[in-house]
Amino acid sequence: MKKFLLFIPILFVLVSNAQYEHEITQYVWPEDQKVLDKLEDWQDLKFGLLMHWGAYSQWGVVESWSICPEDYGWCERKKGSNPDDYFTYKKEYENLKLSFNPTGFEPDRWAKAANNAGMKYVVFTTKHHDGFCMFDSKYTDYKITSKACPFSVNPKANVTKEIFEAFREEGLWAGAYFSKPDWNSEYYWDPKFPPLDRNVNYDPAAYPEQWENFVQFTQNQIMELMTDYGKIDILWLDGGWVSKKDVDKFPEMYPSKLRETKSGFIKNRIINQDIRMDEIAAKAREKQPGLIVVDRAVRGPNQNYLTPENRVPDSQLPYPWESCIIAGGGWSWVPDASFMTPKQAIHMLVDIVAKGGNLLYNIAPGPDGKWPEGAYSLLESMGNWIDVNGEAIYSTRAVAPFKTDNICLSQQKDTKAVYAIYLEEEDGSGLPDSFAVKGITAAKDAKLTLLGAKGNLKWQNTEEGVKVFIPASIRKNLPCDLAWAVKISEVK
Repeated sequence: MKKFLLFIPILFVLVSNAQYEHEITQYVWPEDQKVLDKLEDWQDLKFGLLMHWGAYSQWGVVESWSICPEDYGWCERKKGSNPDDYFTYKKEYENLKLSFNPTGFEPDRWAKAANNAGMKYVVFTTKHHDGFCMFDSKYTDYKITSKACPFSVNPKANVTKEIFEAFREEGLWAGAYFSKPDWNSEYYWDPKFPPLDRNVNYDPAAYPEQWENFVQFTQNQIMELMTDYGKIDILWLDGGWVSKKDVDKFPEMYPSKLRETKSGFIKNRIINQDIRMDEIAAKAREKQPGLIVVDRAVRGPNQNYLTPENRVPDSQLPYPWESCIIAGGGWSWVPDASFMTPKQAIHMLVDIVAKGGNLLYNIAPGPDGKWPEGAYSLLESMGNWIDVNGEAIYSTRAVAPFKTDNICLSQQKDTKAVYAIYLEEEDGSGLPDSFAVKGITAAKDAKLTLLGAKGNLKWQNTEEGVKVFIPASIRKNLPCDLAWAVKISEVK
C-alpha cells in the first residue's frame, strides 16, 4: 500500500460541528508493514460492534460527561440527591460503583448475536473519561473488580476479559476502547485544583512531576490491556484533546488558546498534554504486533483510521475510516431505547460500504448486564440480510460513482466483480422489474445475477449506464427484503 501524507485543507479545530473532528483532518499512512497489512484486513471486515458500558448505566445517563464542568445541554445533571451542587453530584456519580452489580451479564449471548448478525470485530469501553475501569487494573481502585463493588465477587467480574474471550471464541477481532483523559485520577484532575473543563486541571509545564505521574499511569494501564487480555487487534483511544500540541510551531491549528461559549463557560482550553503516543504505540506493538492504533482526532501516524461520529460522510473518503453510530437510545444505556428499523440499519451499512468505510454499531448493555431485546431482533434481521448479500459487503472497496439515487456500488478487491445494491424506496415498493445502474457499463461478456437467486439476468448498456431487468419469477420469490444486490461479473 502506498504511504503518503494526505492534506485536507480544512483543519478540524476550525469546524463548528464537533462530529467532524473525527473525519476532517490530515491522514498519515503508517510505515510498519504489519500495521499496513492489518489495516488492509480490517477494511475487509466492514461491520463491527461498539459497546459503552459502566457504572453510569444505573442512572441511564450519558457516559461520563455529566461530571465534566462544561455547559453541554445533552448531559445536564438531573440525577442524584442534589444535581445543582456539582461536587455532591460528582461524589454520588463516583459512588455508583458501590451498587453496580450486573448479575445478568451474558457475554456469550452478545457474541453469538454479533456473529450471527455478520459483525466481525468488537470495540469495548475498557475505561471511559470518568476513569471507571471495566477491567482489573492494579493502578486504581475505581474499577468493577474493586472489593467495594458488589460485582467483584462474581466469577465474571473482569468483564473486559470475559467479553474479549467470548467474542474471540465466535471469531471476532477484539478492540479495546480506552480513554486518555481520566477524570478520577488525581494525576489528571488534581484535588488541589477545581476542574474547569474536560482538560487536565493544572498546567503540565508548571507541574512536570505530576504530569509524568499521569503519563506513567496511562501507559501502565494500556500495557495491562496489551499484556493480560489475549490477542488485541485494535487500540481505540478517545479524548483527542489529550495530545502533544506545539502552539508556537503550528499557530494555525490553535486560533486561540482559550475558547469560550456565549454563557462564559470555558469550552476548550488549548493545553499541551503529551502522553508520548509514539512511545505508547511502539510498546503496545511489542506485545501486539501489527496492532491498529486509533488515536482519535489527533493527526499523525497514530491515527490509523478515522472515525466519523454518529454520521455517515456525504462521499467516499480517501483513507481508512469507520462511522461509529448509535443503534438505539444513546451511546450508553437509556431506559426504553428505540432502535433503528432493519431497513434503516441495512441501508446505512450499504451506504457506508459503498463509500469505502466500516460501520461500528453501538449497542449499550443495561445496569443488569443485559442488552435490550430490541437489539437482538435488529441484529437478527441484519444477519438474515447479510447471509444473502455478504459477498457484496465483505472484502469490497469503493468504486466510482459510489452511489447514485438509491443504488450503491461496491467491488470485490481481488476480482473484477462489481455489485449494484438497490435500496428499497421509502414506500416499500420492493424490487422493480428494471432499473438503471448509472455511471458504469457492463463488459461485453458480463454475466449479471441477483445474489440469492438462480439464473442470469438480462441487461443492456445505455447512455446512463447498465440497465438491469428482473424477471417476474424472481420478483415473486425474492431471496431477501429491503435491499438487493446485483452482481456484475465485469465492467468496462
